[in-house]
Amino acid sequence: QVQLVESGGGLVQSGGSLRLSCVASGLSFSMYAVNWYRQAPGKERELVAAITSVGGSTNYADSVKGRFTISRDNAKNTVYLQMNSLKPEDTAVYHCNAIGDSWFVGMDYWGKGTLVTVSS
Repeated sequence: QVQLVESGGGLVQSGGSLRLSCVASGLSFSMYAVNWYRQAPGKERELVAAITSVGGSTNYADSVKGRFTISRDNAKNTVYLQMNSLKPEDTAVYHCNAIGDSWFVGMDYWGKGTLVTVSS
């Protein structure tokens, strides 16, 4: 069974850091691009960061550029989101999303999310 499990969320003060992890199982992880999304109360779901299945190319939302870094370790079936200089507006549930490449195009999986709360 395909599973994506996020971890690393918690409560931090403004300016602090957290590292989120997304561990995948049941899929050929290296053949999937991975996105981090977040959703806060009263806001639409936002794509925060993305990393490609090959080459590790990355993209970020303007709101997090320079503060967040997405990376992957295919040997560990894990994608990370390093979040620095956190702001209260970063408070949200963060979900990872794996999208298949090559033969796996059309495959799309989501984790249940991990809550990040940034206090003032």
